[in-house]
Formats: sequence, C-alpha cells, structure tokens
Amino acid sequence: MSGEEEENAAELKIGDEFLKAKCLMNCEVSLILEHKYEQLRQMSEDPLNQVSQVFEKSLQYVKRFSRYKNPDAVRQVREILSRYHLTEFELCVLGNLCPETVEEAIAMVPSMKTKGRGLDEEAIEKMLNDLSLIKTFE
Repeated sequence: MSGEEEENAAELKIGDEFLKAKCLMNCEVSLILEHKYEQLRQMSEDPLNQVSQVFEKSLQYVKRFSRYKNPDAVRQVREILSRYHLTEFELCVLGNLCPETVEEAIAMVPSMKTKGRGLDEEAIEKMLNDLSLIKTFE
C-alpha cells in the first residue's frame, strides 16, 4: 500500500483537487442547464436536434432531484450555507439532501462536528431552520 491516506468523505479526506474545487448543488446545475437549453431552443427551430441524449438525461436528473426551483431560492440556499464556513462538498451535500433534523445533518455530513469547526448542534439547528423557511416560501 502506498503512503497516501485513504479517502473518507466523513472526515473530509476527499483529495486536494476536490477540496479546492467549486461544487454545484443539483438546483444550480438545473438552472445552468435550463438556461443552456433555452439558448439552444432560441437558436434552432428544433432544439431537440441540438441537444445530446446525455444533456437531456442530465437535465432530467437535476430537475427531478433539485429541492429548490426558484433562482432566488437557490441563491439564498448557497448564501445561508456559506455563512457556516462549510466546505463546498459539505455545502452541496446539505443543499442537495435537505436534512430536517440535526441528527440527519450530522449523519450526512459528519465532518461538521469536527472539533474547532464552531458548528455545535444549536448552530446546525439554526442553519436547518433557515433552510426550511426557504422551502416553505418557495
């Protein structure tokens, strides 16, 4: 075995390239692909000829699994989660899966409870409450 550490998302051991990468939530990808689809539709009389099967399937997938549809709500979700100094990976996991309880959030993103992060259960509860308000008013 090499001297490299084994990857473990629960401990945020996901590799430097992923820790530094910009991640997108499904709802953000959906907005981007919808915009691109609209551009293709306007450029062609038959937009389906311009869209690959992979593009179409990707769009269907992110639309199906996006918890937020409204562009303002999508922006607010990222803003709220960014306040808690989450990594991009953590932010996207929470934004995609929308946990309802502190226990669910910690189970999905155990790295939030790492010592020194400043995310106690009360802070996580506030974050989840803020997110639930967006879902309620969307």
